Amino acid sequence: MFVSEQIHTDVKMIENGSIADVKGFYTTGVHCGLKKNKLDLGLIYCDRPAEAAGVFTMNQIQAAPLRLTKQALNHSGQLQAVIVNSGNANAVTGKQGEADAKEMQQLLAEKLNVCDELVAVSSTGVIGEKLQMNKVRAGINALSIHTKPFAFAEAILTTDTATKEICVELIIDEQIVRIAGVAKGSGMIHPNMATMLGFLATDATIQAPALQQLLGEVTDQTFNRITVDGDCSTNDMVLALASKAVDHHVLSEQHPQWETFKYAFQLCATSLAKMIARDGEGATKLIEVNVSGAASDEEAGQVAKTIVGSDLVKTAVFGKDANWGRIIGAIGYSGCTIAPDKIDIAIGPYSTLVESEPCETNDAAITAYMTEEETIVFTLHLHIGDGIGKAWGCDLSYDYVRINAGYRT
Repeated sequence: MFVSEQIHTDVKMIENGSIADVKGFYTTGVHCGLKKNKLDLGLIYCDRPAEAAGVFTMNQIQAAPLRLTKQALNHSGQLQAVIVNSGNANAVTGKQGEADAKEMQQLLAEKLNVCDELVAVSSTGVIGEKLQMNKVRAGINALSIHTKPFAFAEAILTTDTATKEICVELIIDEQIVRIAGVAKGSGMIHPNMATMLGFLATDATIQAPALQQLLGEVTDQTFNRITVDGDCSTNDMVLALASKAVDHHVLSEQHPQWETFKYAFQLCATSLAKMIARDGEGATKLIEVNVSGAASDEEAGQVAKTIVGSDLVKTAVFGKDANWGRIIGAIGYSGCTIAPDKIDIAIGPYSTLVESEPCETNDAAITAYMTEEETIVFTLHLHIGDGIGKAWGCDLSYDYVRINAGYRT
């Protein structure tokens, strides 16, 4: 079941919070020269081995850093540091790319005096170009956990227009626990996964298997429910780390406050996912699709994601056109169970279809809604079952073509 976006009374948002506000964690970033004049090398460090979990792109072509991080994660289920460079994906770079990713891992491990297997490596940027390792080496040498705690969020960006961070606080066994997250992503967003990176950190006491199960479930309903352009990238991952710096009973499904913790964890992931969708390359609007009455939650999510992934729907939103025919067309080819004569559709507060009968609509009012609101909400009821689901995307503008036509230049 998807958590409500109403903020739970037991969960507090930390204004301008970041992973650096979670006990045990430090973050920083530097400019090493992979990008002309922006930060391009970031570090997350935990002062102890953290329980860790990860989910990774389903693209069969996977970059060397991603494969190396999988190996590190599988070694012990723990991580202590994450090094991320932007400006170069180190993907499809052959044996040299593998060696470069391994060198990044070893250099950081040596600098921090930790085991190689406790270091995750991530890269994002242009595919097929070898890393300028002289610059990366200098950048790793320049990293310091005692400076620029907010720099990490900037250092991982590519075509993003803004950093994406969140931090929340809750009480577990009368102890203050925090969960924070940071992400990047703007184009090539169509998870399972996409050209996005997400990092979640908590000081809660939780073991790696429970954290992995939670991350998998939450990712399916958040990061895997966004789309910008239908492309699935080679590099992308979401990692979750738990420092266990707060002394409370170990969290698991048997813990009486598990659902509150899960809610807070999913709130962070949902917020980051929506930030990514809203920051789609050239986007002017966030699109949110809410589906109820589906045969299952999974099918509800699939219908919602099909709609936000439709180029025709996305361009209609950009044009502020109340063309609900494009929505029902996407429902029909979603591959999910539907009753063609029982579908309800609303654009914002305006019903356009009730039990598959067109409503009398005020197109001018809907156009005004689509003009004035930053988030355009489509609400559907399929009248098949009890399944509910959501997905997020963005409109498709002229700027998307401009940005991607000259991505390497």
